[in-house]
Amino acid sequence: MKEISPSQTYRVLEPGPIVLVSTMDNGKPNVMTMGFHMMIRHDPPLIGCVIGSWDHSYQALRKTGECVIAVPGLDLAETAVDVGNCSGDRVDKLQRFGLKTRQAKDVSAPLITDCLANIECVVVDERLVEPYNLFILGAKRLWVNEARKEGRMLHHLGDGTFTVDGGRLDLKERMVKWRHLP
Repeated sequence: MKEISPSQTYRVLEPGPIVLVSTMDNGKPNVMTMGFHMMIRHDPPLIGCVIGSWDHSYQALRKTGECVIAVPGLDLAETAVDVGNCSGDRVDKLQRFGLKTRQAKDVSAPLITDCLANIECVVVDERLVEPYNLFILGAKRLWVNEARKEGRMLHHLGDGTFTVDGGRLDLKERMVKWRHLP
């Protein structure tokens, strides 16, 4: 075993797929790429998201208290990276990268229809925003794009490299303790 810096911990405990976060600020939609998120609770569904105060989306989320978390497939890998490499205060990223949108039902931020899934979210707890940039979001609606042919997701390893989902392993019969969950 080789010891490396604990600052690299996120590379082995990456919390889930890379996502796109859309926000709305003064009638202008924006999108950013995010890799630091986690499920916190099943019911009600709560999601923790880290968005740095230097990001344009941070101010929009603080102001409106709502966003959409969209999960891109492997076919949007380069777009997801490119979205993360520019700022929405200077660029209309939805237009630049040709992302298709649709009006959400409960929030002003747009759904990104190119993605595998979209989660309409509202901020339910801001106590950890100041010390950690950690927003606690409540999932209000979940949209799944069943027409998508590419269903694999990306997982960021921290230095521009990613792992990609492969096949699925079905162990539902062994999950006896958690059968009550939907």
